[in-house]
Amino acid sequence: MRIGSSLALIAIGAILKFAITWSTSGINLSNVGVILMGVGAAGLVISLVLANTKQRTDVVHRTVRDDSTELPRSDDPRL
Repeated sequence: MRIGSSLALIAIGAILKFAITWSTSGINLSNVGVILMGVGAAGLVISLVLANTKQRTDVVHRTVRDDSTELPRSDDPRL
């Protein structure tokens, strides 16, 4: 679960908890909203922790300079 989906779960849970007044038989939408907000908050914390502990690799470029002064041999295949 990434940060965006965690925030979406928190938002949907908050809508179910605070904005919906419609009731159903057998399902308490307020409790479903609280559960979704909890799962979204847990996912957000885990995503942020994993993003901060991920190892980053640095690419190092080296330039090799050939300053040789010797003349190429006549049997060199590069000539």
